[in-house]
Parts: sequence; C-alpha cells; structure tokens
Amino acid sequence: MIWIVALGLALKFLSHTAPFPFLYEAFAPEHALWRMPDTAPPTVYLTFDDGPNPEATPALLDVLARTGTRATFFVIGDHLTTETAPIVRRAFAEGHAVGIHSNTRVLIWNTPEQFEQFLEDSAWRIEELAGSRPCRLFRPHAGWRGGAMYAGAARAGYRIVGWGWGLWDWNWYRRREGGAVAARLARRASAGDIIVLHDGHHENPRADRRYAIEAVSQLIPALRQQGYQFGTLCDPATGK
Repeated sequence: MIWIVALGLALKFLSHTAPFPFLYEAFAPEHALWRMPDTAPPTVYLTFDDGPNPEATPALLDVLARTGTRATFFVIGDHLTTETAPIVRRAFAEGHAVGIHSNTRVLIWNTPEQFEQFLEDSAWRIEELAGSRPCRLFRPHAGWRGGAMYAGAARAGYRIVGWGWGLWDWNWYRRREGGAVAARLARRASAGDIIVLHDGHHENPRADRRYAIEAVSQLIPALRQQGYQFGTLCDPATGK
C-alpha cells in the first residue's frame, strides 16, 4: 500500500516537472513561448522579472528611454502597490509590455481552474492599479511549470514564457557584476532570443539591482553594434 502511495506522489511530481513540461512544449508550442520567430532586421527581446522595484525599475526605464529601447516587464502582484503602480503606469506609457509573474513555485500544484483564476485576478489587479491590461503572458517563478499550469493558461488564453538557454543574469552563486553580465549575454544572444534580467527580487521588492542597470546600459549598445533591434513579447496596445 505504501509503495502505491509513493508511486502516485512520484507520478504527480513528475507530471509537474521535467520532463513533462518540455514534452508538452514540444507537442503544444502554442501554449509556450521560449523563443520568438526570426525577423528582419534580427530582433532580441529584453525582459525583466520580479518588479516593480521602487528604486531599480525607474532607473531601468530611464536607460530604456535614453536608448530608445522597448522591453517586457513581468511584475509580481505582491510588489504592485499604490507606491509602485505609477512605475508600471510609466512602463505602459513608454511603450513597454507588461506580463504577469509570480514569487512562488507552489502554483504548479494548482488545478487548472485555480491557476486560471490566479491569472485573471493578477491581470485585474494590474489594470486596476496601473490603468492598463497586461499581456496574456505568464512567466513562472524560476521556470517551474507543469501540466495543470499549461491547462489553466490555455483556459485563460495565456502563454507560459521562458527565456533562451544561458540568457539570464544568474551568476552561479557568484557576485553579479554588470559588465560581465552584459558581455556574456552579448556573446550568446541570437535573433529571436528572449533575455531575462531582474529589476527586483521575489522576496525583497527593494533589492539592490545596480548591476542590472549597468548591464542593460552596456548590453543595449553592444547588441545594436551586432545589428540587433529590440522588441516586446506582445503588442502593448492590444496585449496580444
């Protein structure tokens, strides 16, 4: 009896983690977005997670405005307050896309109906506080995703968003330095790639993200020199 319970729990765990999500993405790519189509001119996609951060996000918006660059911000509902809502409102106004993010892995245990409700509640909160509806895009915390999550996203008309291999700002437990992060991302990027950096932290909404500001300041001109332009993962005007 015990082994039957253990087997059932193991199968449930596997259905929410690798390899199931990768198989799902292979056979149902319309519900996943880990790379954008190649375009002419070649385009890369800057994305930022874990904001809005009242200190770092405005500085990043300043860099993007100064360089004429559009990006996609995945915001955490718990970090969206009356204090930070004007930052997201500014992102909308300056032509950036906004998607939904999370600061917990437990969403992989939701039923499809529960996850659909989470997306709808999050979208409503963003619209209510920041004045615009977000894209129908969701990026799971640390990439943890599963079958029920995909089913719930499909019910709500959303896609699960990831990023290109090695195109993140995590530095393997070493201190992140803006110049080194920018150089590594510039070397690895190719047309259609989705790049992820962090303007916040899943637990600390005021995390020090000076490295990200420095990295973006160097990464944008480096990629432009290689012939790339920058795009958003959806049309901010329509959310699609």
